[in-house]
Formats: sequence, structure tokens, C-alpha cells
Amino acid sequence: MPEHNVTVQVIGAGLAGSEAAWQLAQRGIKVTLLEMRPLKSSPAHRTRLCAELVCSNSLRGGDPERNAVGVLHEEMRRLNSLILAAADAHRVPAGGALAVDRENFSAFIHHQIENHPNITLTTMDCHEPPVGHPCIIATGPLTSDTLIPWMEKNLGQDRLFFFDALAPIIATESIDMRQAWKQSRYDKGGDDYINCPLDRETYQTFVTSLHTAATAELHEFEKEIPFFEGCLPIEVMAARGLDTLRFGPMKPVGLANPHDGGRRPWAVVQLRQDNQSATLWNMVGFQTRMTWPEQKRIFRMIPGLQEAEFERLGAMHRNTYINSPLVLDRYLRLRHRPELFFAGQITGVEGYVESAASGLLAGVFMAAQLRTGQLPALPPVTTAIGSLLNHVTQKPEKTFEPMNVNFGLFPPLAAQASKKQRKPLLAQRALADLDPWLQLICNRTLT
Repeated sequence: MPEHNVTVQVIGAGLAGSEAAWQLAQRGIKVTLLEMRPLKSSPAHRTRLCAELVCSNSLRGGDPERNAVGVLHEEMRRLNSLILAAADAHRVPAGGALAVDRENFSAFIHHQIENHPNITLTTMDCHEPPVGHPCIIATGPLTSDTLIPWMEKNLGQDRLFFFDALAPIIATESIDMRQAWKQSRYDKGGDDYINCPLDRETYQTFVTSLHTAATAELHEFEKEIPFFEGCLPIEVMAARGLDTLRFGPMKPVGLANPHDGGRRPWAVVQLRQDNQSATLWNMVGFQTRMTWPEQKRIFRMIPGLQEAEFERLGAMHRNTYINSPLVLDRYLRLRHRPELFFAGQITGVEGYVESAASGLLAGVFMAAQLRTGQLPALPPVTTAIGSLLNHVTQKPEKTFEPMNVNFGLFPPLAAQASKKQRKPLLAQRALADLDPWLQLICNRTLT
């Protein structure tokens, strides 16, 4: 029987938990949103705000015809996502990417959550979800150690880990613009990035320094690190070969150094604006687990950053995720406890937007289950949000691994298309297929 007056418990007020709570509340369902901060924090968090961004301030590429995450952005806008509304309201220049002022972004979401009549935000470090009561676990990649034992016991498997690394943030006034310059690759986005050029000799010295850099001491259980390929520490990439970095995050293509007659540098470090006032810049792709003294020493070898003032240095943090295809059904519910949903990075999605999208789906699914006693139709797998859901709930051909949304998750086009046409056609199909599903499941007003 449908339950109209029950209060849902959402554990974790990160991107996924905040989005799930919002979707439930917008559909007239009471929510208690539980967050352990500031009672207990994690190595990466600094504030008590909902949806705090602990790594980059970028929600990645915003063009739906070039990036699958851009398709996901647009789908979430059409689904009335709180996270995308906050991002659009507090974006900062970043070329084609959707980057935000991280503090204003989180403060906006926190305000919306705290002042919603159907949401009660409560500080609590949960040991386990309630028995027989609707609940969404959205504790994210930094799940509290107090909840891990319950997960190990009730999921019937060992916990799984991968690791992300935080990139340093630099004060604007400490960047030497007599050596650096502003430009986006191929001038897409104008001068949204600051570029620090390296010639061949400087680059080789830099890579050699990364090879010998001291790294932060790990706990015993962290010794064998299964890094996520989409977020490798800079020193791990450097160890793969001399040219790995300059064909990766330090690639110089599409850039012309005005301080060197407009020539392309051998390699380049790009900095992306990190806040609305442009006083902070993030080192793009420079996640690291080097010790803080080593980071200062080595990163100040980069031309333009010799006097860099680091407002935040890089750090490793633990990410926890479950083997979702084995333990969750198609609706993100625990197979043997249909009142218990999971959402966010703990399900094996990777990235801010993907985490929020997972929370959005969990909120929509649970709302339907509570209000009508029935689950809605699943989003088409041809959509970005549907392909992401399919990834985390369907048994993979190989070992299950976390994944960003990408066009490779989408089903192939029915008709053959050129390489240039493929992405725009996949994007157009996704948005066309989303609308009929949206009409089925979305209640766009407060109930």
C-alpha cells in the first residue's frame, strides 16, 4: 500500500543526498536529512554546508553536443535539479566547462535545503539505517567509519575502495603573468584559463622531480591503491613515461605563447578560475598525494608559479563504493530491502554531476514508491541519466568499476554516422527520448 505521510530518512547531505532530499520534498514528502558534519568531519571537508565541493570546482564540459556530461547537465535541468540550478546561478568563467564559485554554490544549496518546509536538516553520525523505514544512503566516497561495519555485514561482501586526489589552489596575485598568459585551447571560451609554459628542458627536469618526490604516508589498508583512471595523481601519470604528462593534462595543443612569439610551448600547466571573484585558481589535472613541502618545492619549478601562494595543497582521500550490480536492483534499491535505496558515488558513479544525478533518480523512484505504491518507468538507456543508471545496476562484462558518464555508455545509433556527427546525434537522441519519460514521472510543482 502507498504511504503518504511517512518521513523519509536520507543519510548524507552531499551532492547526492541533497538532490535526493530536494526531489522528495518537492513531491510533498517529508524528509529528515542527516549529516555528520560538523559533529564529525572527513579529511577532505572544511565546512558544515550541504553539497560541499571537496575536489575541483568544475562540473566539467557544458556542451551537450561535445560532452556526455553536457547532455547530463541539460537532462538534469529539465528534471528540476537543485544542483544544476545552483551551478547555473554561481558559475565562473571556465571556457566550455561548467565551473562554479564553490562557497556560494554550497551556501545556495544549504539555504534551499534548510528552508524547505518538507526537509529537516539534522546533525548525526549514523551507525545504520532504520529497519523497515524508507531510507536513502547517500554517504558518498567518504562514508563514515561508523557506518562501514553495517555495510560490510549487510551487503554480504568486502568493502571496495578507490582513491581521488585533490588538486592545489593558488592565489591569483602570486601568479607571474609576465611568464604566464590567459587563453583557452583553440580560443574556445576566450581567455578563461591561465597557462604556464614549460620548454623541453624545464619539462624534463619537472618530470624527473616527480619521480623522486616524497609522498604522504598511507595507512596499512591503503598500501595497494587501486587508483581510478579518470583521476590519477600527477606523479603516478609521470611514472608511466616521460611524455605521458605532455600528452595528458600538460598537453600544449591549441595554445600560443605571446611571450615567445606566439609559438606553442613544449608543455603547459593550465589553471582554472576557482571562485567568482577570480582570486583563486585551480591547477587543472594536478591531483597529487605528494607531501605538502614537496608540492611547494616542485610546483614552484613551473614558470609563472615560482612565487606561488598555495591556498590549498593537494591531498589524498579515500573513496568508498559498493558493488552495485550485485546488491542493488534497477531502481537503486537494496535487493533484499526494497525500502532502502543507495545514491551517489557510493553506488559507483564518478563525478559531481553523476553523483547528483544518482540522487535525483533515487528521490524520484522513492517518491513514486511511497505515493502510488508503484515504481515508475526507468529512464531510457539512450539518455545520459539512463545510461549511467544502467552502468551501476547491470552486471558488467568485466569487474565493476566506477565510471563517469560518457558517450561510450550510450547504445549505438540506429544508422551509421560519421565521427563528427556521432556525438551531436547521440545528444539529440538523448534529449528527445528524455521528454516522454519526463512527462511520465515529473511533478513540477509542490504537492
